[in-house]
Amino acid sequence: MPRLVLVTGDAAAIPAVAAASAVHAAGQGERTLLLAADDPHRLLDEHLGTRLSAADTEVRPGLCARRLDEQQAFRQAVAGLDGRLRTGYDLLGVDPLEPDELTALPGTRALALLHALRGPADGRPFDQVVVAAPPPAELTEALALPEQLDRYLARLLPEQRQAARALRPLLAAVAGMPAPAEWLHAARGWAAAELAATRSVIESPHTSVRLAVSAADCSVPGLRRAAAGLALFGHRLDSVAVHGALPRQAADSADPWLAEQAAAERDRLAAIDLGVPLLTADRSAHQVDRLAAQLFGDRPAPEPAERWPWTAEDRRAEDGVLVWRLAAPGADRADLELVRRGDELVVGLGPYRRILPLPGALRRCTVAGAALRDGELTLRFAPDPALWPERG
Repeated sequence: MPRLVLVTGDAAAIPAVAAASAVHAAGQGERTLLLAADDPHRLLDEHLGTRLSAADTEVRPGLCARRLDEQQAFRQAVAGLDGRLRTGYDLLGVDPLEPDELTALPGTRALALLHALRGPADGRPFDQVVVAAPPPAELTEALALPEQLDRYLARLLPEQRQAARALRPLLAAVAGMPAPAEWLHAARGWAAAELAATRSVIESPHTSVRLAVSAADCSVPGLRRAAAGLALFGHRLDSVAVHGALPRQAADSADPWLAEQAAAERDRLAAIDLGVPLLTADRSAHQVDRLAAQLFGDRPAPEPAERWPWTAEDRRAEDGVLVWRLAAPGADRADLELVRRGDELVVGLGPYRRILPLPGALRRCTVAGAALRDGELTLRFAPDPALWPERG
């Protein structure tokens, strides 16, 4: 599986940082694909000096680039589903839509992005794929979709075929209507396999997120919330790349206004502090090669941070509780929301919300408290005497 780098952050900085990341990877000898998944104004075309299309375009030796064609991806997806939907068409007595009738629906871009992340359709080998991705909120929502759909499938169409058994008596009373057990659960199995394949890419140790920041317009609180949302879903940062910073010598300028602006910008960027390298390029880096040189130098790009181990720690002997720690870099206590629901924990961080299944031991406990400090969410669980065996 190739290294996958999802570049998100400030909309103005994403194309430049993505182009520089791809150019640097190719310069390191890696066969690289740059995917323009969210570039409505074709800024990548300007950075690369090439008009990109849905087909691979060789920009320079070792570097290919392409645009994500949302309309084409939607038509291909519908065409791939046509055979599986044929029974449903027959049951409803309708004719399938013709390709010329199909126009992309809301949400299609997220599905097209997820499909593209699984690799080129032609099977061409790449060592690294760099994606100019949507802004953080939209990217997080798209990457969360496979997990959410998988959960819905498990609830609505469980593997035990409970839904089929419940529907069979009703449909058996309708003349000429086949029982849904086979085709319905065959579709469920196919969908589950597709979701699993997509999740394996998203959750791979070779996949990371690179936050692109415009130095002039950087909102540190907004950036920290974005990082917290990504961490909530287990996505790992590899770096924060700052584009368009003031030159270092500006801090020593004889112009007091310029020196003040440079000092304020330096302090603002230092406050990001997300536990990953801070890569900086100044305003002189107009060309993509110079931008890549300032951000990365001759060194390989930063590796993804270690995946956070979401495991329960038994501290009954010391404190009488079990502890579950979750990564939450950049999270603000005011944005935190926790709700226990049966064997699941609903965790909210501002606009981001995830439902986490509790480890087996914690399902027999009650929530005793929570703390958020230093980028770590610590949850304390007290054993429920009615469900927990007494210790001898």
